Amino acid sequence: MDDATRWIRLDGAVNARDLGGLPTTDGRTTRRARILRSDNLQDLSIADLRLLLDDYALKNIIDLRTNAEVHLEGPGPLSRIPSIRIHQLSLFPEGGQRTDVAADTPGPIDVDKILPWQDRAARGLDPDGPAGHYLGYLNNRGDSIVAALRVMARTDGAAIVHCAAGKDRTGVVCALALDVAGVTREAIVADYAQTGERLQAVLDRLRASDTYAADLDARPADSHMPRPATMEKLLARVDEEFGGTIGWLTGHGWTDDDTAALRARLLD
Repeated sequence: MDDATRWIRLDGAVNARDLGGLPTTDGRTTRRARILRSDNLQDLSIADLRLLLDDYALKNIIDLRTNAEVHLEGPGPLSRIPSIRIHQLSLFPEGGQRTDVAADTPGPIDVDKILPWQDRAARGLDPDGPAGHYLGYLNNRGDSIVAALRVMARTDGAAIVHCAAGKDRTGVVCALALDVAGVTREAIVADYAQTGERLQAVLDRLRASDTYAADLDARPADSHMPRPATMEKLLARVDEEFGGTIGWLTGHGWTDDDTAALRARLLD
């Protein structure tokens, strides 16, 4: 790992980093090798597996992809390791007999439902832009978000959070966890935006997949950039509408014990 940037060098993922080393409002820092975040994990090499298992004691995968994505892309080599537990926690609403909205739609998968890129506002689909779409995760799948944070709080070893790009769904779940831990807003926003440093590599990976290629090729690369203002707006809306992240979580069954457990796991 690059200690200055927290990037984790992997052969089979380009947007992996450690959420350790971030400053909190009370002068502490988050612990290394507790929570990792990444783009999709199905291309990991043997060397990647050894690094994650030996250097990070990886025990849990929080997979935010839909059932449709997992079916099309595969769960990845970590799913074949007995010591690893996979928690599939889609952030999209269940749509009937087959779990996710995209999976219930006849014909080809609607990638726009499972990979919400940034130009939705420009096309008039969301007046609040990406932050409004991110609020949809909270409105539709509070159960998955609470479950994801509890995995982070109440398991040993490291946990890695991922989706397809490691940007939108992963960015929101990680931001909420860091907010509960007391990380400064500036550091939360900077971590979200840091994916922009690897954006071209992320897009190149996704374009190599039939699941995402057509959608990506139809849109300019700049429309996918994670902008600081997006996360700032999301957190401000959570503050205004729910009294903050913990207020929103409490409304979905989160407890003071959960908060204490997450802070104990993440903070030095």
